[in-house]
Amino acid sequence: MKIAVIGTGYVGLVTGTCFAETGVNVVCVDNDLNKVRFMQSGKVPIYEPGLEPMMVNNIEKGRLSFTNSIKEAIEGAEVIFIAVGTPPDEDGSADLKHVLAVASEIGTLMDHYVVVATKSTVPVGTAERIRSTINEKLAERKADIPFDVASNPEFLKEGSAVEDFLKPQRIIVGIDSERAGDLMKKLYMPFLLNNRTVIFMDIPSAELTKYAANAMLATRISFINEIANLCELLGADVNSVRKGIGSDPRIGNRFLYPGIGYGGSCFPKDVKAILKTASDMGYDLKVISAVEKANEFQKNLIFNKINKHFKNDLQGKVLAVWGLSFKPKTDDIRESSALYLVKKLIRSKVKVRVYDPAAMEETRKQLGDSVYYAKDPYDAINGADALALMTEWAEFHLPDLGKMAELMNEKTIFDGRNIYDPEELREKGFGYYGIGRK
Repeated sequence: MKIAVIGTGYVGLVTGTCFAETGVNVVCVDNDLNKVRFMQSGKVPIYEPGLEPMMVNNIEKGRLSFTNSIKEAIEGAEVIFIAVGTPPDEDGSADLKHVLAVASEIGTLMDHYVVVATKSTVPVGTAERIRSTINEKLAERKADIPFDVASNPEFLKEGSAVEDFLKPQRIIVGIDSERAGDLMKKLYMPFLLNNRTVIFMDIPSAELTKYAANAMLATRISFINEIANLCELLGADVNSVRKGIGSDPRIGNRFLYPGIGYGGSCFPKDVKAILKTASDMGYDLKVISAVEKANEFQKNLIFNKINKHFKNDLQGKVLAVWGLSFKPKTDDIRESSALYLVKKLIRSKVKVRVYDPAAMEETRKQLGDSVYYAKDPYDAINGADALALMTEWAEFHLPDLGKMAELMNEKTIFDGRNIYDPEELREKGFGYYGIGRK
């Protein structure tokens, strides 16, 4: 079976590589020829644990290839996945220009029956716009070629995407024809045989499922952050509250960890998009609107704690920041609360020293020489008046407190992820600020 994956960003490259791992012949398309050549040589343009060796293995076995030609990729393909970016537009809606441009090319070039499936996160109604675009191009060609559209949203977590794809909790497939359903079942047969949950539904429901899932997870994050902030005011400990409510099976303990607000490429964008979709239909999503508002407040929390500690006099202070990516095991700094903090510190005339195991290069692209890029965590805190822990990378969990005490100008830690023991730090002479802790 041959498929084409158009777009080799995070979603497209993981999708193509993992399908190749199941035995499918995959051709991935990108319009950047230099990037294509880079991938053809077995190099991965994104940071994702476990992806590179799998990619190299499937290139060597001839199941995975890369091209900048959509025509070459779709020749003989039974399914074409659209996996290009859908960045937020100025009004918060998903920008579909890349998706529809791909659909237009497919309509211009296709010469046999295919299923055109969206992997990109797209609003309800996108499949119909893809269908109309392809039909317009077929009409221009006076070509009578049957095709179907489908919605097959991804549910990949950065840092564990390979595992998520090969051992999914569920696979969502939106279809509106038996022929498309049979072809998608064939593609996902290895997962069906391994008793993975594959849920077939109508296309609008599949398109909405992705947004609803991310909005629900964002809601849990904002909820526990609100409770953490209340804990600080009442003298309660959010870790105890979290365990107490999480032990209820109706609630569970996933995504109930307080912190500095959600970020990344999905949650902020998808929350905005579902709000815009509802607004376009004349409906106000009150809960999700509050989720977004709460998250904007939370992103300022650590800065406000730092500012209060230094009595609103930050100019000339030296602040170290551990962690820049929006979560561990990725170099993704999109909508990162850590980067949000760093930018606010820079505007306040603070001298900022940063360190991240993976995201330094991406950060430099945005911040240039406005901060000091440390070679390791201890280089970052050398001479610092305080440390802000913003991303819970494993190497930050058990630091040498004695060495930290020697290097720091003032022993103060702002723990944006609640990974440290406040009592231990205070015994070692450190000032400690957490989220929702006594």
